[in-house]
Amino acid sequence: MSTPAAIMIQGTGSNVGKSLLVAGLCRHFARQGLAVRPFKPQNMSNNAAATADGGEIGRAQALQARACGLAASVHMNPVLLKPESETGAQVIVQGRRLTTMRAREYGERKGALLEAVLESFALIGQGGDLVIVEGAGSPAEVNLRAGDIANMGFARAASVPVIIAGDIDRGGVIASLVGCHAVLEPADRAIVRGYLINRMRGDASLFDDGLAIITRMTGWPSLGIVPHFSRAGDLPAEDSLDLDMRARLVTGGDAPLRIVVPRLPRIANFDDLDPLRLEPGVSVEMISPAQPLPRDAGLILLPGSKATVADLAALRAEGWDIDILAHARQGGRVVGICGGYQMLGRTIADPDGIEGPPGTVAGLGLLEVDTVLSPDKRVIQRTGHDALTGEAVAAYEIHLGRTTGPDTERPLVVLDGVPDGARSANGCVTGTYLHGLFTADAWRQRFLAGLVADTSSGLAYDRYVEETLDALASHLAAHLDTEQLLAMARAR
Repeated sequence: MSTPAAIMIQGTGSNVGKSLLVAGLCRHFARQGLAVRPFKPQNMSNNAAATADGGEIGRAQALQARACGLAASVHMNPVLLKPESETGAQVIVQGRRLTTMRAREYGERKGALLEAVLESFALIGQGGDLVIVEGAGSPAEVNLRAGDIANMGFARAASVPVIIAGDIDRGGVIASLVGCHAVLEPADRAIVRGYLINRMRGDASLFDDGLAIITRMTGWPSLGIVPHFSRAGDLPAEDSLDLDMRARLVTGGDAPLRIVVPRLPRIANFDDLDPLRLEPGVSVEMISPAQPLPRDAGLILLPGSKATVADLAALRAEGWDIDILAHARQGGRVVGICGGYQMLGRTIADPDGIEGPPGTVAGLGLLEVDTVLSPDKRVIQRTGHDALTGEAVAAYEIHLGRTTGPDTERPLVVLDGVPDGARSANGCVTGTYLHGLFTADAWRQRFLAGLVADTSSGLAYDRYVEETLDALASHLAAHLDTEQLLAMARAR
């Protein structure tokens, strides 16, 4: 079997736009008739997606698969790290939870995962014409080079040429690219075929001298300058750095419906909010620590969490529990998704010490349910219908734990005949384990209409994502030398 062409997009740092560069290039080359595959050896993100075979990968790789016109596969992101604390993360290998490791332990053991990474890379390439690989962080972090599987360690092991992306919007892009060249060891430097500049604002010709300086000092050719893509924030985000940027944006400031979301330290799957943010009649506000939850919220939404017990404690430390309980007492609407659902109940028990010392903590008590955490993770794509209206839904679950209690007799949805979620007796508080519910247009519109009558917009979310991917592909094709990039990939 022939080896497919392959190219790897690495970056001078985190959040330089690698994920969307790969997504846009995937869509561009797929539109040229190539069988394109995305791949990221190692990702660190609590924004995950469920695959059809019951595994999980980073949300960015699911978007890249969509850009290729493919179903997501666990082999597109064989190693996923999901941070549970400041120093430790859950390690997912080929879609399945392996263990939890502290950062130092993972640094010592990551090299052993290279075999699985290369196996997945080979499987992804089968039947494909082109694999576009995304690096993680930066190869300039040479203190992490030993045992590396995310950047140069993978690229050399798999013989994949590299393009380095720099972000001019954050400043210092010349130093970033020249510095990256300077610190790379010669063998790593030798597999770099060129560089590109991302997120340019204004007249790109003003940076011609900058390109000349970078090329002279590195010997790398430029593949082009990509102007800022204004719709980048409308696509599903990958990690908390993207969330930091979006938290500064208040959408629809004068909208009739104000949705507020407490920014939990270990927030997960926050792309649940994306369809709501795009509704012109809805304002979605991420509330940062040290700020109270606004009293005039039409809805308080508790998002998913990678560490429910710890995030519940953080919520209480901010005094947000008082705000939420006051909102509920006044008949305000509250929705909890996954970890947020568990927080709304009476108790959360952790008998096996999955999230910390074994024990039971009190929840917010807004739903008559109790949760018991267990080691078995549930990762599955689901379809069903709203329990009250019959409206069709398609979503997914990624969670530990089982929730039971009287309020589950009033479920939110029914999935293959099995109820999910719970409603309070007065209908004002709702919880569900399902992520992605708001992507269902009819269901979302009916839900919003139950809060404020004039929020309907006719937004077709999935179609909008497709249109945005097409626009991104056209944007990159207009500003990058994609023919040269493909030639580099084929010359591996």
